[in-house]
Order: sequence, then C-alpha cells, then structure tokens
Amino acid sequence: MTPGLTPTDPNPHCAVFSVTTLTQQFPQPATVPAGALFVLVSDCSVAICDGDVPQIYTDAGPSPSGHAVGPVEYLGHRDTRPCYAIELSEENQLPEGRVIVGVRELYGRIPEGDLAIAAYAVRMIASAKANRFCGRCGTATVPVLTERAKRCPACGLVIYPRISPAIIVLITRGDKILLARSPRFPAGMQSVLAGFVEPGETLEHAVHREVQEEVGVAVKNLRYFASEPWPFPDSLMIAFIAEYAAGEIEIDNNEIVSAGWFCRDSLPPLPAPMSISRALIDHWVKYENLRQ
Repeated sequence: MTPGLTPTDPNPHCAVFSVTTLTQQFPQPATVPAGALFVLVSDCSVAICDGDVPQIYTDAGPSPSGHAVGPVEYLGHRDTRPCYAIELSEENQLPEGRVIVGVRELYGRIPEGDLAIAAYAVRMIASAKANRFCGRCGTATVPVLTERAKRCPACGLVIYPRISPAIIVLITRGDKILLARSPRFPAGMQSVLAGFVEPGETLEHAVHREVQEEVGVAVKNLRYFASEPWPFPDSLMIAFIAEYAAGEIEIDNNEIVSAGWFCRDSLPPLPAPMSISRALIDHWVKYENLRQ
C-alpha cells in the first residue's frame, strides 16, 4: 500500500446506484395492487414531474391515466408501497405535466435514493425486454413471482437479470496517479482504468491483464476499495487501488488514446461525482492532502 494512503473509509459516493431504499418482498404480488407507485420508463430515461425537486413517482397506473405501456416490472417496496417500473410505448402519450429526462441528468436534482430507483427501473425494463423469449427454445417467458427472474413455461429455463462484472483500478506511483483517456470520454476528461472481467479469470487477474493491455505497465499490492452497481446498462464495478511495479506507459490506441502520471495539483477534468471512478480519485486526493 502506498505510504499515507490509508484504508478505505465508507464513501456514500461508491453506492449512488445501490437500491437501499427499496425492500424486496417475495413472492411479489400476482397483480399490481391498489396504492402502488410507478416509475415511467422510456429507453434510458424516466418521466418526471418537474419542479424544484423533480418527482419520479406517479400513483396512476397505465389504465387510469390512459397512456400506452409495454412491460410492467416489480421493483420492490418503498416503505409499505409496492413500486413498479412501466415502459411507455410512445413518448407522445406521457401523462400531462411530465417530461422525459435521462437518468444521468437527474444526478444532483433528486435524492440519491430516488436516483438509484430511477436507474433500477430503467435497468429492469431493459432486462425484461431482453428476456421476453427463451434463449433455448424461443418460447415467451413468464415472471417468476418468488424471485427476480423469468421462466420458460415450455423447457423450464430460468433467466436472471444480467450482471456484467468489471474491474476499475487507481494506480499510484509515489505522489502521482495514472489517468487515461478513452475515445468515448467528453473532451479533455481522463479517468482511472477499467475493463470487463473475462470468463474463467479472477478479479485480480482482470486488473493485471487490463492494465497491461491498455497502458503496458505492471502493478502490485492490489487492495480492494469498494463496489458499485453501475446501471449503464448492467455493470457491477469492483474497484481496487494498486501500486506501480514496472514498465513504461504504452497505450493500446484502441481503448486508450492517451495516458500519463498526474499529481493532485495538476489533475485534468475528471468523471462525474456519481461514479466510483471519481470516488477513487477523490479518496486519493483526500489522503494525499493529509500526508503533505
């Protein structure tokens, strides 16, 4: 461990999208009960009632309000009220007074608990659409009421929502960290390295492989930092802090177009605070400040 970089403190920004404000109650209701709350989903966005604090919930289901919907997915209970995601089939059939807003754009505008539920609603609707039919025999699937899954009534296959594990790592070298730029980033922004875990490998092996592939250096002394469910669309980010071991930076010019070592006084534009990548960097800056 880098001297002065102390063990991880609990960091709420590592769990922005953790759905802690919902309780799961199974078996879920066979039909949508009276008094339920709904989150209206359109692709990667939700319909909000705008205002000083936008509201993501409505207590009017698809039939009373008359708007057309696609899948209806149970999310859990918010306090004592069951909460559902429903997909709007046409944007022009929004309930009066609501507008469509992307989940990312809601960060900082609504409580983080509601933001997590909005992201979860988007994710569960996407999962329902992806698993409408059995991947083994092609039969239409049905909900499993006793757990979060779909089942094929013909061959019995049970399908769970997809979770894609990915590692993300902050690499320290003395009083500097390695930051890199992906061609997908906004202009000027740089971040820590990340990549998906491949079948058959450990998280630790994925860290070493991704770092070697993307920037050509070796790392040592891996230390777990935190995790975050990242719903864009279905990742689970597992974060580490590692130390530089050897090698010179050689970018792959595919996933990474530039990379370098940065001290805390010369950091480039960074990812949004809602991300675990930013939590890693902020944690390092905090403890670098303490050791100065």
